[in-house]
Amino acid sequence: MNRPFAFSAAAATLLLSACTAMQGERAMFSPASLPDTVKVPAGHRVAMETVGVGELTYECREKQQGAGQFEWTFIGPDAVLNDRSGRRVGKYYGPPATWESTDGSKVTGAQLATAPGAPGSIPIQLVKANPAMGKGAMTGVTHIQRLATKGGAAPAIPCDAGSKERRQSVPYQADYIFWSAQ
Repeated sequence: MNRPFAFSAAAATLLLSACTAMQGERAMFSPASLPDTVKVPAGHRVAMETVGVGELTYECREKQQGAGQFEWTFIGPDAVLNDRSGRRVGKYYGPPATWESTDGSKVTGAQLATAPGAPGSIPIQLVKANPAMGKGAMTGVTHIQRLATKGGAAPAIPCDAGSKERRQSVPYQADYIFWSAQ
């Protein structure tokens, strides 16, 4: 009777080890592998990691520097922020670009830099956060990185005089890493 228990304990230990290893692999980024332009300055630590899933909206507008020429212009995001286990922890919307925790705290920010993302995807990005509004998860956030982008690039459909002011939403996903001072 001890033998089956020993096997079960060994199997449970092996399964637990595998799950722990998988959790260790969940981190979707390595700060050292990022382009320098989107690295967070020294003296900061990761405060929260989220995955944003939603849509980016574009509008067909006439180019400011090209009468009679049109382009898709970014209007704003609408996404849910989930933690690494898939639990909803906030939302991302705008304008202005706003990251809001389910506890009601939120931050806005200004883009500092971008670097190319995957083909067909929006760029990765570094944002300088403004002081948080409200107390909670966003309190103390100084920087936000948008990494591991999937989709979200401007629509591939034509943007011309016939489609002026037409809005088009594009699905996307990205990791949002929130940083605070150490």
